[in-house]
Amino acid sequence: MARRRADFWSLALILALVLGASQAASWWLGRGQSEALRALAKPGDIVMLSSLTCVYCEKARAWMTARQVPFRECFIESDAACLAEYQARGARGTPTLVVRGQTQLGFDPARLIQSLKP
Repeated sequence: MARRRADFWSLALILALVLGASQAASWWLGRGQSEALRALAKPGDIVMLSSLTCVYCEKARAWMTARQVPFRECFIESDAACLAEYQARGARGTPTLVVRGQTQLGFDPARLIQSLKP
């Protein structure tokens, strides 16, 4: 019985350490991505075509705003020019990002960095 408890606590400790290391790595990667995006993105480089009901748009907006990445956002339901651009690009969902004229479906910080690199 005592052996089973010791095994349980050993396993719990290992799981806690793995989870903690995973969270730390994720935080560190996110920090590096935000610093790289802030350094590469200039006002006007990133335009996010959004929908008012898009959960992923909300997450992308919150991520870029919290990390002070410059971007402009327009909503396809309330801005005719935004809707026209969305349709002209053949977009299939939101968020659709226009990065220096190139269309990207979905928000991916690593892909944004690649698109902004000279």
